[in-house]
Parts: sequence; C-alpha cells; structure tokens
Amino acid sequence: MGARTGAEYIEGLRSKPREVWIGGECVTDPTQYPGFQGGIRSLAHLYDMQRDPRLSDVMTYHSPTTGNPVGISFLEPRTVDDLARRRTMMEHWARYSGGMLGRTPDYLNSSFMAMNAASAYFDRNDPRHGANIRNYYEHIRENDLVLTHTLINPQANRAAGTSHQPDPYLAAGIAEETQEGLVIRGARMLATLGPISDEIAVFPSTVLKGSTEDDRYAFAFSIPCSTPGLRFICRESFDYGASHDDHPLGSRFEEMDAVVVFDDVVVPWDRVFLRRDMELCNGAYSETNAVAHMAYQVIVKNIAKAEFLVGVASLMAETVAITQFQHVQEKIAEMITYLEQMKACLRSAEADAEPDEWGVMTPAWWPLNTGRNTFPKMYPRMVEIIQLLGASGLMGMPSAEMLTTPVAGDVRKYMQAANASAEERIRLYKLAWDIACSAFGSRQVLYERFFFGDPVRMYGALYNSYDKEPLMERVRQFLSRADESARMPS
Repeated sequence: MGARTGAEYIEGLRSKPREVWIGGECVTDPTQYPGFQGGIRSLAHLYDMQRDPRLSDVMTYHSPTTGNPVGISFLEPRTVDDLARRRTMMEHWARYSGGMLGRTPDYLNSSFMAMNAASAYFDRNDPRHGANIRNYYEHIRENDLVLTHTLINPQANRAAGTSHQPDPYLAAGIAEETQEGLVIRGARMLATLGPISDEIAVFPSTVLKGSTEDDRYAFAFSIPCSTPGLRFICRESFDYGASHDDHPLGSRFEEMDAVVVFDDVVVPWDRVFLRRDMELCNGAYSETNAVAHMAYQVIVKNIAKAEFLVGVASLMAETVAITQFQHVQEKIAEMITYLEQMKACLRSAEADAEPDEWGVMTPAWWPLNTGRNTFPKMYPRMVEIIQLLGASGLMGMPSAEMLTTPVAGDVRKYMQAANASAEERIRLYKLAWDIACSAFGSRQVLYERFFFGDPVRMYGALYNSYDKEPLMERVRQFLSRADESARMPS
C-alpha cells in the first residue's frame, strides 16, 4: 500500500470495529462518534499531505522493499542530511496543528524505526523477538498505520509497588502463556489517540524494580486496536461540536486520552518483542536510541507550538494596540527566548549527531534531553502570558453566532479593536481562549507538564546521568591555581 490517503485511514477505522467507552456508551466505529470526528479529520489531512504532489518529495521516500512511497518518518537516517529530511517532514505536520497534536504518527514511527535498526537488542531476549520487531516495522511502514501506545500503570496506591497492589492484575500483566501467545490481564494508562488509532504499542511502564514478582509486568508488544478483549475507557471529549470560530483548536485537534483495559487479551507470539526480562525492558528505549529519535520529533513539535503561541501573543498585542508598553514587550520577549532555546536544542542535536552502533545517525542526546526537561516549564508560562495579555477580554468574547442576531450591531461596536474588526477580534480571542482557558487548553498544559513522565524524576535522571566530574575537576584545578598566584614574588 505505502503512504495512505486520509480516506484510506478513515476507512481503516471504519472497517475494524473496536470497543470504545465514552460518555456512557459503547462506540465500535469511532468515525461515527461526534467527539472523535475533528481529530480524525485532522489526522486524515496529515495523510493527505503525504500524497499532495507539491509535498510528496518532502513527505515520502521510496520503500526499500516495495518501491512504493512511504512516510519519511520511517526513514533510517544514515547522514545528517537524512536527519534534516526527517525534521522537514515533521515540521510540516507539526505546523499544521500549531503543535497541538502531540501524538502524530511520526512519534511512534520514529521509535520503531530505531528499534528495527537495533533489532539485535531484542534478540538477546529471544531470537524470534528481533525478527518480530523487523517484521512489525515493515508492517507499519508499508501500511502507514496510526499507532497509540501506553506505558503507565493505574494510579491506585502509589505508595506500593506494582506487584504489591491488592490485585496483582490491577496493572496489566502476563496472566498466562499459551500456544497462541501471551494472555494479558489488567490495565494501562494513558493511551493518547487510542480510540482513533489502528494499533497499540504496549511497552515497559515505569522502571521495573527487578524482583521476581515483577517479571509478569516485563513485556513489549503491539496489537490491533480491534483485538478481542481490548477496551478503551475515554475521558470526555473536548470537541463539543462547536464551530471552528468558537473552539478553533478543540473542534479540530481532539486526540483523546484513554485508559486501556486488557480483559485476557491474547497477544500472538509474532507480535511479542520482549518477555519477562526486566533489564532489557528497562533499557529498551535508551539502549536502542528510540528515546533520542522520539525526543527529536518532540522538539520539532515543541518549536511549532512555541512559534504558534508567540504568533498568537504578538497578534493579540497588535490588535488592541499594547505593543508600546514595556511590560508587554518583556512578556512576549520572554516567550521568544523559550522558542529560540528550543530551536538551539534542535540545531545542536543535529550538529553533534553521530552514528550509533547500528549505523543510524542519531541526534545528540544532551540537547534533546535539555529540551524535553525545560519545555514542561516553558509551556505553562507561555500560556500564562497569553492569559495576562488577554486579561478580562478573554472572558468577554461572545460566540460567533451573536453576529447573526439582532444584537449584532452592539457586538460589532463594542467588540472592535484598534487594529481589527469585531469579527477578527472575536476569532483571535477565541483562539487565545482555546489555548489558555478552555478544557482543551488546560489539557494541553497538563499534557506538556508530564509529556515524558514525572518532571522531578526526569530531572533526577538527568542529574544522575550527566557527567559532572570533568567540570568539578576544572574547578579543583582553578582553586589550586589560585593558591599558586597568591605566592607570586613582588
């Protein structure tokens, strides 16, 4: 098949019923549920971009297996130019949503690209598993599938370990092994895009502790979202069926988050990548460099998101003529520094990229790690600045429908701005509201705060893995040199 069209993606969802629970009802065809349709249309548009003749050379390359055009996010980079090709493709997708789609398919495509190249890592668990990774990578590349993934165990009793919960299958674990495959029982959270994906990748959760009681939780696999026994339990949708004018983001980019329940789900052996090896599970992302390629995609998304927010804040200031005030300039300049820091992390990661042991050109880790640790602090502050610039004006915007009522004259008179008509100002401020105040916007803040996990834990991991000894030794040498200078003859 190769690179799909949007219509082919939608038909793929429609043709494979799944069990999705939302708003008190069971949905088997997500394309028919109103709260999913905006996100589905947006993902379909991303796929159509791949087939657009004006972009096809940027978005696709020829499959080494079939010769068909396939998405560049599957490309194994062997040079820095290859990295740049991947980045350019990712920029097109990220800018389409202003970075508001956090789990576009290129994210997990990047993960499996790296794992395919490092398939020997999975051979250490079982020679069949390396072959499974290679076959699966080719499967998703040639069929251009949308993947979701789930990593986190349910937050029941966080003071107790996974194996010490009241029910050992509160967290998804291996309940049985049969001729057909692994039988998985329990739950995982939080699958973004879950109900509107083709397949789900289930990889190791937070760091496994190494006790024999935990080996039932050590696994990695991927299965179709239509697999029997697999259920998605969703939060409420933030696509309220409103117009693009009133909810410009929520109506387009609702990607949905869901708890995933495995009710004795059978995972075929040819879909198993890791099994009952805690050390290999704990190292799966770092040792294969999947995390570096995923973080690379994330920084591209972060840049698009920061660019979008700087643009919104700047246009708000210009619209109501507050650009001359120093506190406004300071706030927007602060946002610009965040944007430029992300761009510097990306450029540094590319400039210092090196081939890994499997020959894959891998972006430098420390700039990416810096970016993924700092953006969770930057993004909430940028949202706060939009709130401060908009002030009560964000709360005073009527719906676009008011412009078709008998009070339309009042709306046009009292909602106008120094440099915009009432219609233009309402559209802009509704966008700012959807970024900074709505349920959709609040979810985005929470999403960015915890994108890669607990921020404190992430900073701890950075601290413990960063080689500080050469820097401390430089200070020791300086202190020693200072003593010598004090003894200089007069």
